Amino acid sequence: MSFTNRGGTGFQPVKEFKIYRRNLPHWENPESVYFITFRTAKKFLLRELARDVVKETCLFHSGNKYDLLALVVMPDHVHILLQPMEKGEKGFYPLAEILHSIKSYSANQINKILKRRGTVWLDESFDRIVRDENELQEKLNYIINNPLKNGLVEKTEDYKWLYVKGWLDKDTGKMPVPP
Repeated sequence: MSFTNRGGTGFQPVKEFKIYRRNLPHWENPESVYFITFRTAKKFLLRELARDVVKETCLFHSGNKYDLLALVVMPDHVHILLQPMEKGEKGFYPLAEILHSIKSYSANQINKILKRRGTVWLDESFDRIVRDENELQEKLNYIINNPLKNGLVEKTEDYKWLYVKGWLDKDTGKMPVPP
């Protein structure tokens, strides 16, 4: 399967379990939750403004193409926990289409803001089907703790580029301390 639109077929909805390969194997299954990681190209570091763009881009399609469960935008990579939504009655949005939307738009905006040209993201992404509730909690904890682990903040709730669905303090509008 190609990540580009060739022959006018575009991205096909996911109707049943499938495996395809670029450099890495990719498994897709309708109604699954995925843990996805994608990295910047050539050690490109995302400045704060660029991380804003990535977070806003990921949030933009939530509720339309996918249900965004959690997200963290780090200086050189992004982790996302999401569940693709139905694409009409034909199946679910494929990961290739979801990631193309995020990476293409954010790269164009980042290059525009920084007045630069060039590749922002590596072509390939790492994705994994989350198999059960324990793994879901493990991946969620990984996302939440990533800024702490990398020494970017002293408290999780201070990291601006972290999103967890339904996890904002109603009074402050900030992330609460994780359980």
